[in-house]
Amino acid sequence: MFRILVSDDIGAHGIDILQGADDTVCDVKTGLSPDELIAVIGEYDALIVRSATKVTGAVLDAASKLKIIGRAGMGVDNIDVTAATQRGVIVMNTPSANSVATAEQTMALMLAATRHTAIAHQTVAEGRWERSKYAGTELSGKTLGIVGFGRIGRLVAARAKAFDMDVMAFDPYVSEEIAQDTGVTLVNLDDLLSRSDYITLHVPSSPATDNLISTDSIAAMKDGVVIINAARGTLIDEAALAEALKSGKVRAAGIDVYRTEPPAKDNPLIGLPNVVHTPHLGASTAEAQRDVSAQIAAQVIDALDGTDIRNPVNLPFEAGPKFAEAMPYMALADKLGVLQFHMAPAPIRRIEIEVRGDVAEKLTRPIAAALLAGLLRNLLAGDINYVNAPLLAEQHGITVSQAKGVASAEYTNLVSCRVHWDDGSRIMAGVLFGGSEPRLVQVSGYHLDVDPTGLLLIMLNKDVPGVIGMVGTTLGRFGVNIAEWRLGRSEPGTEALSFINLDAEPPAEAIEALRTEAAIEKLLLLSL
Repeated sequence: MFRILVSDDIGAHGIDILQGADDTVCDVKTGLSPDELIAVIGEYDALIVRSATKVTGAVLDAASKLKIIGRAGMGVDNIDVTAATQRGVIVMNTPSANSVATAEQTMALMLAATRHTAIAHQTVAEGRWERSKYAGTELSGKTLGIVGFGRIGRLVAARAKAFDMDVMAFDPYVSEEIAQDTGVTLVNLDDLLSRSDYITLHVPSSPATDNLISTDSIAAMKDGVVIINAARGTLIDEAALAEALKSGKVRAAGIDVYRTEPPAKDNPLIGLPNVVHTPHLGASTAEAQRDVSAQIAAQVIDALDGTDIRNPVNLPFEAGPKFAEAMPYMALADKLGVLQFHMAPAPIRRIEIEVRGDVAEKLTRPIAAALLAGLLRNLLAGDINYVNAPLLAEQHGITVSQAKGVASAEYTNLVSCRVHWDDGSRIMAGVLFGGSEPRLVQVSGYHLDVDPTGLLLIMLNKDVPGVIGMVGTTLGRFGVNIAEWRLGRSEPGTEALSFINLDAEPPAEAIEALRTEAAIEKLLLLSL
């Protein structure tokens, strides 16, 4: 039974989905103070918020059971994502649910700023008729510069092109092919600032984007530029923009977001006649609110029951449609990691992960994350999973490399991992039979076919007659049945490596009896 806490108002659609889900209890407790949230969060497996709840490190410290944080909306400024990642908590958002609403709000601000809509409305409401004073300009034929060409930026571009605007964009993470498909020219930021008649911002809040619009960047712009911000308040130096609006360097602005919300009365932008203000309405449409609510509820339920992980902010690999395809490979990789940890004779310093085959090569990052989780789970305290394993490996000085190798002649898709300690290394490799059944097929020079599930007795012994019979007799004497025995050897008469699947856990006396045998060099019992 999973318990979900909804601490902000996400709307009825999402609550109905959560309360109707099987094996789930949903509590709605809005308006909690930080101390009240800390007091109750330890009871819950998932937390769903909008922007009001602040999920701090202190909250996460108290969240001993928490697995998922769902943000109903796109921005995660109110969530300490780094702290969540450290603790293995998945943070997910709903970036597409309010994209249309935000793009339309951007166009509304652009039109209102261009045609003086807000102040002209006020004059008519006050009984004045001042047509000539508020003559505007047309969007048609003007150049729009879009900073950030993700989902919302592309929707804005499509709408701007319908107004016959020329559109350019700056986004270092977007390919020329994507830009060409949308009829948009990719440029660097300096070109965009100097050539645009209108500039609209669609990037997240981060140290790199703080005060993106500043005294210096405004100086690089055209005289009479119009600036629109329906993204994040931290993107603009509000004092610098206010001065530019007063001087006429910036002709007008449309502002939906502020550095502090609601803005203080002495905010330098408040009261300027050439600024159109809205109170963070970008996602505030009936359709967006409904879609955000329903989408985050469904995402959290699917993530909790392991069906799917959509829109994760902090997974070290892409989720979505690939996740279902990746899951069996991740399970295999996790087992390889567990085996490598337990069989390593010294602390592991370096890990080399290689995948081969058309399917496996597409899943290198999730496979690597799962392998690290399996390897670190018994090394470190706390909840180690696919979210925090890569970060924890780095923090503990374990170097990790990932590679794609030439396709194996023997196996369609092969996952291999070599771990290094100070004076040695060991390679292991595994495959999936039938697309879902994990098999261990190599341990260094030993070639095998091992089912790495359930109780597994791993034995390294001298390759001499009588060992198999002796082990079988000893286990039988203690009532332990052997389900399967896989053995490999490098050269006759040297050493043999066995993986023995058992139906029941042998008592300590049985293991001790085997360890006293001269032919047995190493013995390890694992539950996988």
